Amino acid sequence: MSSGGEAAKAAAPAGSLRRVRVVAALIERAGLLLVARRKDKGARAGLWEFPGGKVEPGEGDAAALVRELREELGVTAQLGSLYARVEHRYPELLVDLVLYRATIAADEVPRALSAQEVRWVKRAELHTLPFCEADQPLLGPISQERG
Repeated sequence: MSSGGEAAKAAAPAGSLRRVRVVAALIERAGLLLVARRKDKGARAGLWEFPGGKVEPGEGDAAALVRELREELGVTAQLGSLYARVEHRYPELLVDLVLYRATIAADEVPRALSAQEVRWVKRAELHTLPFCEADQPLLGPISQERG
């Protein structure tokens, strides 16, 4: 599957691309994983991703992820270990995606505050959803883990 990366390489050298650090959470509950679908307008409209967002200047990964999960889902997260790090080149930017394990309290219900939709899915379902390209390398390893 082509990621469009070849065109991006020809269009702009890596050094000229805007670089963005994104933190995301691998949240599991009762064997299901929490995923979010981006709004239908804007960059990567309608695609699925692991919840999280951009790290602001002067902000660390942990603070950014806790803030993003509160703003996007209305939940308070406890961060765990680093799961994976992926660098992906989109035509307009270079994304440094850092995925952390995280938990939320059992009584907290994630809401789609700044996403189109949030959903709990089985690992085997991950490949059935159209994910953002930066998240795609993570799907295989995550889907093969025991829940």
